[in-house]
Amino acid sequence: MTSHTERRTTARAIADSLREQIRTGALPPGHPLPTSRELVEQYGVTMKTVSAGIDLLKLEGLVVGERGGRRRVRKDKPITWNLTRFEKGQRRDSRAMDDWSAAITAAGRTPAQQVIVSTVGASADVAGWLQIAEGDLVVTRTRMRLVDDRPFQLSTSSFPFSIAEGTLLEQEGDVAIPGGILRSIGHPQHHVRDEISIRMPTPEETERLQLPVGTPVAQHVRIGYGEDVPVRVMVTIAPGDRHVLVYEMDVSE
Repeated sequence: MTSHTERRTTARAIADSLREQIRTGALPPGHPLPTSRELVEQYGVTMKTVSAGIDLLKLEGLVVGERGGRRRVRKDKPITWNLTRFEKGQRRDSRAMDDWSAAITAAGRTPAQQVIVSTVGASADVAGWLQIAEGDLVVTRTRMRLVDDRPFQLSTSSFPFSIAEGTLLEQEGDVAIPGGILRSIGHPQHHVRDEISIRMPTPEETERLQLPVGTPVAQHVRIGYGEDVPVRVMVTIAPGDRHVLVYEMDVSE
């Protein structure tokens, strides 16, 4: 009888072999893996051991499962997202759909966007970023951005209720105002602070963004400041398998 340790070692050997085939292109993106029965015959092991080996590749994000039990090499076409160019001279609240759609279209992809507006009590994180009390009311504008009908980004902008009340920030759907909504209502952003972290997704993010097992996300927090206090915080969740984030800046010797 095969011991648990032996089975685990063999499972890792199977994973190592398949990983190398993926790395070299012998198993290209989108290609199905050999069936479990084929792997059982190839390695002379049990179905349980084969499943354990493939599960390791799923956890690494190299393999995704399909209905019917078929497994394929992950196939993704990341978007190169030039954040400097996108933000320069523009605001995501003002022309986000136009600017974002143009960037995605230029990459030969098909963009779409869904916007939901709500008024909620600030979470501890949002309260900290906006320098308000936890539970204070904020207006949130949550965008689900899709590329080729697939969720690509989840972005939520939160504004203090004292700023957003009765303004276009409470209007449903995508809103485009030259110069930005905040500027148009007398609260322009003068500078921003970016906080970028890499982490594993929450269960809600996994579901909403349709993330395969083992997919990390980048969390991009952008805090926009007025004269001396924050007027907006935007939290964008970007799946790690779908984005290349680019920043460009001038430097002097």
